[in-house]
Amino acid sequence: MTPAYALLFALAASLALGFAGWVASLVRRDVSLVDSLWSLMILAAAVVSVWLGPGAGERAGWLIALAALWGVRLSAHITWRGWGKPEDRRYQAIRARNQPNFALKSAYLVFGVQAFLAWIVALPLMAAAQSSAPATWLDPAGAALVLFGIAWESVADWQLARFSRTRTPEAVLDTGLWRFSRHPNYFGEFCVWWGFWLIALGAGAWWSVVSPALMSVLLMRISGVPMLEAGIAARRPAYRDYAERTPAFFPGPKRASQGRGSGRETRC
Repeated sequence: MTPAYALLFALAASLALGFAGWVASLVRRDVSLVDSLWSLMILAAAVVSVWLGPGAGERAGWLIALAALWGVRLSAHITWRGWGKPEDRRYQAIRARNQPNFALKSAYLVFGVQAFLAWIVALPLMAAAQSSAPATWLDPAGAALVLFGIAWESVADWQLARFSRTRTPEAVLDTGLWRFSRHPNYFGEFCVWWGFWLIALGAGAWWSVVSPALMSVLLMRISGVPMLEAGIAARRPAYRDYAERTPAFFPGPKRASQGRGSGRETRC
């Protein structure tokens, strides 16, 4: 099968997983399911493109293993975090804005869009895994950045989960990795995808930079930081002080704060 057809089947795999998630969301009346499927749609696209492509390159095995480590961990964490809870407030807002017939609209507004974006994000994996170009120093450098990002994100998620079990409603999390940025888990995700792109760059697929660029925009400007922080200061006044003295995304030193009080906060 030609690379172009392999890419199309990879898109079909991502869309099929999204469709299955949409059907399940109709039963549960909860489109938050898409968050658990996001990383798996990316992984499915990568696996199918390698399976049906013209031939796997020398990077394919360990690259898919890295992607599986990232994708399965993230999906399991999000599923565990939301188990037994109502639909995420972000999706409740989307549901309210798109009535009537949101159940049908969510097929493309939520699941279809995310399946297509997942396919775009998977481009470095698909390109590097099928490349026959010899390994370069960018391969270990990219792999190291991916592993660093997975570790950073995992520790941040663990710290947040531990805190969430005992926090008070007004508290904010400002210890551990959360002391250095308000969204260390997102910073870890950022590192993962720029790491995968470095591997793809070494394989000659410089054009796949669209993937980490898209992830960066989503995390910092669209569905990541802005959506999570919308209204959070109103719900938890201590968060305003935390935000004044703590970088939003990239880890950095504390800044002097004009506000009072601190505590701890959960991403929400």
